[in-house]
Amino acid sequence: MNPFNIVVLDGERTNPGDLSWAPLEALGNLTVYPHTAPEELADRAAGQDILVLDKLILTRELLTACPSVKLIVLFATGFNHIDVKAARELGITVCNAPGYSSYAVSQLAAALLLEICTQVGQHSAAVQRGDWQDASYFCRIAPGLTEIAHKTVGIIGYGGIGQAFGKIMKAMGAELLVYSRHVHPELEDEHTHYVNLRELYARSDMISLHCPMNEDSQGLINRESIARMKDGVILINTSRGGLIVEEDVAQALRSGKIRALGQDAFSVEPIRPDNPLLHAPNTYLTPHMGWAPRETRARLLDIVAENIRCYRAGRPQNVVNP
Repeated sequence: MNPFNIVVLDGERTNPGDLSWAPLEALGNLTVYPHTAPEELADRAAGQDILVLDKLILTRELLTACPSVKLIVLFATGFNHIDVKAARELGITVCNAPGYSSYAVSQLAAALLLEICTQVGQHSAAVQRGDWQDASYFCRIAPGLTEIAHKTVGIIGYGGIGQAFGKIMKAMGAELLVYSRHVHPELEDEHTHYVNLRELYARSDMISLHCPMNEDSQGLINRESIARMKDGVILINTSRGGLIVEEDVAQALRSGKIRALGQDAFSVEPIRPDNPLLHAPNTYLTPHMGWAPRETRARLLDIVAENIRCYRAGRPQNVVNP
């Protein structure tokens, strides 16, 4: 079998230099570009058998112009930036990388929630400023500290990341309400119950989003759904920015309906200066970095390499356009 021509089109995000490309180099003739501009895509994909990429947009027009391409492998779980229907019609297999970031993203979701509830950063900054030295008592306590124990945490989306986050919450003494399109009764226990969205909104003290973005979930958190939530609910979104209507959430933060927001993904990235969340109170915003620990990215690179190996062996895995 002739070696595949493999091109990595935007490799710097997955491997900024702290990982080896050896797993992919062993599978064919590898070319790696740190970045690829949209106008460079067609030239760089020409003559390649396999495209490996993260967030670049692949349209029907682009795929039609690249008849040599047989396989697209994503450095990602989400694939809404790929025209998978066109790829299927053109005979191109598209594979994603599920499950690689469950530990890291659930860890970030928990970290955001803990920061809101415990305010470690705010208290540390106060100590560094000298505020504690000037306090009248042996301690200095900011308002709003909250225990997670005995609170009801709603989890929207209960795949690998949602389940990992749920384990952390249960270990901290929370009760879980879960909404998912696919119900698995074996995952229920005395502290975990599947419910519909209306009940989850009404009963949850804290809500964390772990669902994919699609036609059904886009704008899921909006003025109407927020109105059904408890006053002072805490919202965490480490999934996709498009799951929330940002202006509606910003307004709810200003009114106090939502007590605080922890978010790692936004409707436009990098975040725009006019994003309403930047000017809303009680926001804890991170730059889409939940997936980025070195161990997580190494696991991702291994999954991508295995996707290519399986395709070569005639048994493709993680196919999103069968």
